[in-house]
Amino acid sequence: MPEANTLKSVRLAVAQTPAREDPRDVDALRESGRQVRALMREASARDARIVHFPEGAICFPNKLIMSVDGPDTVGPADWDRYQWAVAQAELAAIAELARELRLWTVIAAVHRLTEPNRPHNSLYVLSDRGEVVTRYDERLLSNTKVSYMYSPGLAPVTFDLQGMRFGCLLGIEIHYPELFAEYETLDVDCVLFSTTGVSPGNAAVQAQGHAASNSYWVSFSVPTQHGATAPSGVIAPNGDWLGRCPADGSPSVAVVDLDDRSEAAAESVVYARPWRRKSRGGIYTGHQVADQRSEDRTAAF
Repeated sequence: MPEANTLKSVRLAVAQTPAREDPRDVDALRESGRQVRALMREASARDARIVHFPEGAICFPNKLIMSVDGPDTVGPADWDRYQWAVAQAELAAIAELARELRLWTVIAAVHRLTEPNRPHNSLYVLSDRGEVVTRYDERLLSNTKVSYMYSPGLAPVTFDLQGMRFGCLLGIEIHYPELFAEYETLDVDCVLFSTTGVSPGNAAVQAQGHAASNSYWVSFSVPTQHGATAPSGVIAPNGDWLGRCPADGSPSVAVVDLDDRSEAAAESVVYARPWRRKSRGGIYTGHQVADQRSEDRTAAF
């Protein structure tokens, strides 16, 4: 078990909300903000310290709706179609509620850049003071996203809360194990992964693999549209699900404790992760031997 002075514990809520795809629809953007705030209140009532939302929590702009060559052909996105003022007002209200509830909030949104640059697809990290403490921008974008819609991000992002370090990933980045391995080298305890749908059932299995192979927690947040097949949830460092939202497609949160002392975490965090690091550091060199039967790959039994 971990030493008493190194024990870490955070109560995390992971959410699933509807992904609305038309950024011209003011009422839909406002409803997204209302739904996010309702789940923030639920998470707070269940004593969560941080809540994590899926990609598209405010809006996931549809590539055909945004296309200058649409509505039947994908082309460069016309970002003038996005109701920026409305979306930013909803984000401001979310930040204010984070301050009121004293609740850290990780919320996905489009981050506007200086024209003519395309925006980022991002995760904002809001502290319990309602302040943006950092922002993660999706780096490994899909072909459509990078060709027509977004500018890719540049770097991993981490932040600390109650002694635990969190990292952020987004979109299709579940398919890139090197990004999850990168966060292991950055001493991350939990990766917050938000997506709208990259074959969610398959993505959920991949998330379990990333959690187990890196011995950290993974928070897996998807829209309600995928709730029946792959609801949002949190995976322990041993690859087991700690908790999941209902599989009925309802807007909801699952609340779990990320705790070094838990049975699901102790062996992975205390033993497996340090050993993997040690084994990658060259400890085998002194045990390797120069032997003719070792060098001869065709040696008989």
